[in-house]
Amino acid sequence: MQYAVDEAELAQLLATAPFARIYGFTLTSIGDGQCTITVPFQDLFERPGGIVSGAVFMAAADVAMWLAIKTLLGLADGSVTAEMKTSFLSGAKREDITCTARVLKCGRRLIYGVAECNNTRGTLLTHHTLTYIRPHEAQP
Repeated sequence: MQYAVDEAELAQLLATAPFARIYGFTLTSIGDGQCTITVPFQDLFERPGGIVSGAVFMAAADVAMWLAIKTLLGLADGSVTAEMKTSFLSGAKREDITCTARVLKCGRRLIYGVAECNNTRGTLLTHHTLTYIRPHEAQP
């Protein structure tokens, strides 16, 4: 299937995006309106009590959705997050995480999607619903 971007282009974008670099995200796979990233564990992710901070899961969901949208609309798309709702279902301790985002509907102004983060054993850790807003088209 032909996507608006290829895996190499998304991997390069992810590696060079300043807001995502701190997390060390890597691209695992892409599909039509779908993207999976890996979040390698870092000590700085731990909050008191030894569990991975919720902010890491939310950042992973946001970045995975951003990339999933680009599979449909291309690298030049300027859509940004308008809303995200997160449910924390289980904790992660000193382990890598994967996050898969999937576009549910890509409208003229709004894009709706879901993302889920899992540990390497497949345990569902978080569920996210996301809404992105597409920029206005330039007026002549």
